[in-house]
Amino acid sequence: MGWHEEPLIGFDLETTGTDPARARIVTAAVLETKGGEVVASRLWLADPGVPIPAEAAAIHGVTDERAAAEGRPAREVVDEIAAVLTGHWSTGAPVVAYNAGFDLSLLTAELRRHRLPSLGERLDDGRKTGPVVDPYTIDRAVDRYRKGRRTLQAVCREYGVVLDDWHEAGADALAAVRVARALAARHERIAGAALEELHRDQIRWYGEWAAGYQTWLRGQGDADAVVDGAWPLR
Repeated sequence: MGWHEEPLIGFDLETTGTDPARARIVTAAVLETKGGEVVASRLWLADPGVPIPAEAAAIHGVTDERAAAEGRPAREVVDEIAAVLTGHWSTGAPVVAYNAGFDLSLLTAELRRHRLPSLGERLDDGRKTGPVVDPYTIDRAVDRYRKGRRTLQAVCREYGVVLDDWHEAGADALAAVRVARALAARHERIAGAALEELHRDQIRWYGEWAAGYQTWLRGQGDADAVVDGAWPLR
């Protein structure tokens, strides 16, 4: 039985911005799935402690007023998300996140900000994370020359994943899981890889993409462009 046929843990964050070092968590979802269906879920709404920009609120629908009225303290939310993720990793289950480098790097920055144990410290086995499956990184590697955008919505259309409630953390986490399963169904190499092998491949694929993108940016005239090639934490 391949990794895609085992239980998968979907993960997604909605945030105050696009810089993982500075943005704050607003909503989060961790879903336990089997066969592409949710069997259990944890959802969070945080009061991030900073203003939520109007452009971010327009995407995920959470305003400052709602976060203040309904959100829990950010430190508690961040601690719980990390505990739930590392609990799943301790069982060997992979965490599936679309553009995982963003979500996991942002979570890591939040843990540091609140002086909480890192993901690696919670695992206590020398790893920085457990196994991660990132459909964004995989799709870009296995179908490199496909034209068009690589947003979650666009890739869902490519793989026939139907989802209506974009930019809601639970919906996006489930979409990531279903795209990961669809990738495995289309690409035998991905389906047949052991999780450890697939994790290592994604590290390499992301690094190769980052190096190529950096070269392209410099060729366009940005001589000092630097693209961080680390994955899944940067």
